[in-house]
Amino acid sequence: MDHTQFKQIIATKHGYRTPDRRPLLARHVPGWPGYIFYARIALAFLKEGLAGRRGTLNNERWLRASLSCMKAVESAGGRLTVSGLEGLSTHKGPLVFIANHMSILETVILPSLTLPYNDVTFIIKDELRHYPVIGWVMQALDFIAVHRKNPREDLKIVLNEGQRRIQKGCSVVVFPQATRSTVFDVNNFNTLGVKLARKAGVPVVPIALKTDFHGTGRWLKDIGPIYPERPIYFKFGNPIPIVGNGQAAHQSVVEFIAENLSSWGVEVRTHSV
Repeated sequence: MDHTQFKQIIATKHGYRTPDRRPLLARHVPGWPGYIFYARIALAFLKEGLAGRRGTLNNERWLRASLSCMKAVESAGGRLTVSGLEGLSTHKGPLVFIANHMSILETVILPSLTLPYNDVTFIIKDELRHYPVIGWVMQALDFIAVHRKNPREDLKIVLNEGQRRIQKGCSVVVFPQATRSTVFDVNNFNTLGVKLARKAGVPVVPIALKTDFHGTGRWLKDIGPIYPERPIYFKFGNPIPIVGNGQAAHQSVVEFIAENLSSWGVEVRTHSV
């Protein structure tokens, strides 16, 4: 399946599901899922990182690289279910996507699901832009970088740079949690995405994600264990307009994510503990 065929699938079915078969090696060779996953991810980013250094990286190449990352997941025995893309197919123009954040999978797979509908960029922590290879990709694609040292300054960057991207017709992906977590804590899910959408005058789209197929590494956060037995879910909600101060929209986003995560067996915390 190439990127053209994949775009046709999600355009007609408004979703995607990994075929009901698991690779033989992933089932029977110890350590194979981690090896093949990281090898294919590294190859995809190396190719696009070099393209970024040469100035030839564009959204079409990024979409293909993202699809390669999805195939890396499936070759490691991972099973994806993507649903809810109907709202993107009927909406015209940029959006602000608001999602929970579990692992690196959402960053590398979401482009393959959103780019067929509209250009998209991400809000990332600034240190990622200085990583070898992956940083070259993020710099070439002009991601919005925040430093996470001064919340007020980060808010200013997101609102100004986010609005600038949206005015150019580009959607923005926001992860409002302070850090990745396999637990969804409502109290740590800020209103940054809604504030950006309100300022830019565009709707928000909630995305509920379960991506604990990829675990957090003990020494390097981004290189952790792979759990093929854990299903992966990407579920999109319909576009939600911002009315008034945006509190109703924020509540709708939180409820959408919390309800879906609960149905997938993910812990949801609604009160401080």
